[in-house]
Amino acid sequence: MSNKTFYVTTPIYYVNDVPHIGHAYTTVAADVLARYKRLCGYDVFFLTGTDEHGQKIEQAAQKKGITPKELADTVVERFKSLWVKLNISNDKFIRTTDEEHKKTVQKIFKKMQENGDIYLGEYEGWYCTPCETYWTETQLLDGNHCPSCGRETHKLKEPSYFFKMSKYQNELLKYIQENPDFIQPTSRKNEIVSFIKEGLKDLSVSRVSFKWGIPVPGDENHVIYVWIDALTNYISAIGYLDETKQFKKYWPADVHLVGKDILRFHTVYWPTMLMSAGLPLPKKVFAHGWWTVEGQKMSKSLGNAIDPNWLVDTFGVDAIRYFLLREVPFGLDGDFSFKALIHRINGDLANDLGNLLNRTMGMVKRYFNGIIPEYKVEDETDKELLAKIEEVFDEVDTHLNNIAFNKALISIWQLVSELNKYIDKNAPWMLAKDESKRDRLESVLYLVLDGIRILSLLIYPFMPQTSEEIRRQLNIDIDVFKSDFEDLKKVKQLKPGLKLGEAKQLFPRIDEKEFIDKIKAENEKTKPEPEIEQITIDQFSKVVLKAGKILEAEKIKKSEKLLKLKVDLGNNDIRQIVAGVAKSYNPEDLKGKTVAVVSNLKPAKLMGVKSEGMILAAWIGDKHVVVELPNDVPAGSIIK
Repeated sequence: MSNKTFYVTTPIYYVNDVPHIGHAYTTVAADVLARYKRLCGYDVFFLTGTDEHGQKIEQAAQKKGITPKELADTVVERFKSLWVKLNISNDKFIRTTDEEHKKTVQKIFKKMQENGDIYLGEYEGWYCTPCETYWTETQLLDGNHCPSCGRETHKLKEPSYFFKMSKYQNELLKYIQENPDFIQPTSRKNEIVSFIKEGLKDLSVSRVSFKWGIPVPGDENHVIYVWIDALTNYISAIGYLDETKQFKKYWPADVHLVGKDILRFHTVYWPTMLMSAGLPLPKKVFAHGWWTVEGQKMSKSLGNAIDPNWLVDTFGVDAIRYFLLREVPFGLDGDFSFKALIHRINGDLANDLGNLLNRTMGMVKRYFNGIIPEYKVEDETDKELLAKIEEVFDEVDTHLNNIAFNKALISIWQLVSELNKYIDKNAPWMLAKDESKRDRLESVLYLVLDGIRILSLLIYPFMPQTSEEIRRQLNIDIDVFKSDFEDLKKVKQLKPGLKLGEAKQLFPRIDEKEFIDKIKAENEKTKPEPEIEQITIDQFSKVVLKAGKILEAEKIKKSEKLLKLKVDLGNNDIRQIVAGVAKSYNPEDLKGKTVAVVSNLKPAKLMGVKSEGMILAAWIGDKHVVVELPNDVPAGSIIK
């Protein structure tokens, strides 16, 4: 076994939801790092899993009439089966309901206690249940709304154990300064440093208002804060409980991959916990961005969260793995669109890589009956190609060590392009016409086949199935894993004289228009009804609806949708209201109509025009129908 180790983790995913594209993104990224390091001869440990405790889970289970564990068990299987489908090569799947994990959380809590860093006090503040986060009054938005998710928080006053996080402020800043790669990308590091410099406060690390969690050792009325519980998974999974050989071998972790929304927990809470427990800090925490879908934030109410299972079934696992890591620089936000996905499949995968393999296999079959030729005659174009192979290997190694997946793939595709150019420069179809050039023809096609073999190694971490399929077609039976990086770079390793395997298209092309039309039609059929939040009678009573008579109506310049209306609401109250009904009504159609108006709406500007209310309309297909009242209803009449 190699003495070089590499420990990579994903966050553990919360079991209050089904897996979505964001979960797939982080896990595929971690898988690429794990596979690449194994390829380079490292002893790798790759961890993923699920976070199963907390008030959110308890509440969700109560609504379904099942226990929290039963809820977790069903959702966990969805994650596990998706990782199989996405070809994820994790070494362990941890669950925070595992007995060893629970004992480990209590062990680290005790260590922090023994170090004088845990004390009992009383917590009073605002708590966001969906985010499992406490906020101060000054951090809240619009009254008592969470600054992270925008949902309502609740005031809590309860006894709580506290962690002296403030004690480690200077030590943490010093560590970040001395380890500039600890937080990546740099823009995120700057945010965290600013947060720490504002002053770390002691952290409430227990709750008494619910039971679904790990009890505080020695005080079972308290449940340990879900983030202390969750973060500990990174050491519980590798044997911190008994401080096994495995723990000593792999800790500290080489990289924690996380979403940017949980970076603070991983770069402030987690390192200060480890400092308190006397443990080394992870070497790197890398925060990636979020995905939108066709330009919109993913949400249940919009019904636009894309199921990764469906994506894999529809496009194939390697096309999805490739797209996720090629489309967006890791660390930035990205947008998922079917058009972009199809362009990548048709362009990069079918045209560039697939066509390179097809045309080469075809020529070897045509000119040499499918037998791998021998390399005999070198020329300058060969030297250029071999230099490019060396350069690409070094670039890919640098990029993957910097967690720059899309740059690594760009470099690999430069080699795809170089091989296609090499074929065009040497024109095997011309060499084949001249018997005296047969040795050169053999050499050219041998070198291209060997270049494709090298491509199968380079793409293996990203697209393992495609890598294996290429190797099957080249009739390579040697295991893809090598002893070290230098072995991978060796050229001219194909055995001449062997017969190539059966040729098969790697990536069939997709008819973009046909596919997108089909998706649109299916979406219309299956579009879920938006979730409607229930309101109380008190909330509804705040809305003042009045009958309004439209006196004037005109189009707003440069707007296809908006009309400017002058509306009489009685008692000399004449309002200017902007209504988005121009596609359904001409201005003259509305004059004289009596309509329902929301009269106490805060004024707003639309296209620079002030609007002092809202008229009600039904939305039928793509058409508005204004809610009309009989003309004998006086302007200003209250509607209840």
